[in-house]
Order: sequence, then structure tokens, then C-alpha cells
Amino acid sequence: MLSELGIGVIVFACVFGGALGGTFIREALPKHHLTSETESAIKLGTGVIATMSALVVGLLLASAKSSFDTRNAELNELWSNVILIDHQLAHYGPETREARDLLRRYAALKIDAIWRSEASQPVTDASTWVLLEDVQDRLRALAPQNDAQRWLKDKALEVSSDVARIRWLLREQSEGTLPMPFLLFLVLWLTVIFMSFGLFAPRNTTVIVALFVCSLSVAGAVFLILELDQPFAGLIRISSAPAHDALADLGH
Repeated sequence: MLSELGIGVIVFACVFGGALGGTFIREALPKHHLTSETESAIKLGTGVIATMSALVVGLLLASAKSSFDTRNAELNELWSNVILIDHQLAHYGPETREARDLLRRYAALKIDAIWRSEASQPVTDASTWVLLEDVQDRLRALAPQNDAQRWLKDKALEVSSDVARIRWLLREQSEGTLPMPFLLFLVLWLTVIFMSFGLFAPRNTTVIVALFVCSLSVAGAVFLILELDQPFAGLIRISSAPAHDALADLGH
């Protein structure tokens, strides 16, 4: 599968190639096809396409940013819940030491499973799920001796269920939310727009440089959208620092 940078390069090649293609098409067209009336008609058509493109870019950017923020919030909730479970077990008593050790192992593996580029060895999400179920089994096996321990056990089980719920949410969102048909049509529309620019622009160095910079900017916008849609890898990603801070707090 292509990386975000690879897709960005392809978008740039399509858009800038369309602009250059327009300049060559201009040279091949008969003079009566390049009248002011023809130019006005084409500008009207590309204006409609430009409006649709702007709407799609705005929609995709808003969707990617919303997805990025949602997953960041879910991760913050996950780590805060893990710390809460650990503190509840610490107040329960020394008999929860095994469950707390398993919880710490779960947190460490979960960090490696989410931020795979930072992991020392490959970790599957399934292995973290097994550890979380083991933690819940240890919690259910506790035999409270008083009301305080009973309350702590119930709360720990409740919060562990929230951790499991967030885990499934993150798994379902791991493939990204960007609709590829939107992206394909967007690239097509941008290519047509830039081809129209090249069609009625003189072929000189200034125009070529301007089209190059504009194409690079458009490809950069698409690259930004793709980066936001994959928040655990690439240049723009959710920081793992809060997760490591939570891991350092466990077991104390």
C-alpha cells in the first residue's frame, strides 16, 4: 500500500502534469479554438469544478482533523483509566499485586502496538487483548473482605470495561476514515483545473514556476489530510509521551 508521501507525490505529478499538458495542448489547437469566448466558457466550467474541489478539500480536512482529535481524546481517556485502575487496586491491598503487574505489562504492550514505529519488537493488538482479559479475570477473582474493598473491586471492573470499549474503538478506527473515492475525484478535478490554467497561459519560465509552486501546494494539502487520517505514524502523529508517563506511574 502506498504511503502518504507516495500518494502526495502522485497527486503532484497528476496536477503539475495536467498543467504542463495544457500548455502543450494549447500549441496543438487551431487558433479559432483559443478565442476569448472559448476561454470564458472553459473558465466558467472550471469555476464550478474549483468550487466543488474547495468543498471537498474542506470536508476531507475537517473529517481528518476531527478523527485525529477523537483518537487523541480516546487515548487520553484510555491511559487515565489504566492509571485509575492501578490506583484502585493499590488501595485494595497487596493481594492485587499480580493484577497490577499484568496491567503494567498490558500498558507497555499497548504502547508498542499503537506506535509500531517506536516499538523495539512487533506487537499484535490481539496479544494486548489477552492481557487485558487476564487483568479482568484477576479482578473478578478477588474476594473482598469489607465494603471498601467491594467498592474498589466494582469500580476497577467498571473502569476496565471502559478500557476494553476504547480498545475496540481504536481498533475499528485503525484503518483511517478517509473515503478514497473522494480523494480520487478530488485529484481528477484538480488535474482538470490546472490543465485549464496551462491551456490559456503562455508557456514561459514564470508561468511554469508558478504552476509548479501551486501544484506543490495542492499536493501538500492532500498530504496533510492523509497525515491527519493516520495519527500514529508519519510526520503528524499523536505523541506517545502521555502514554509513557502513564506507564511510569503504574505500580507505584
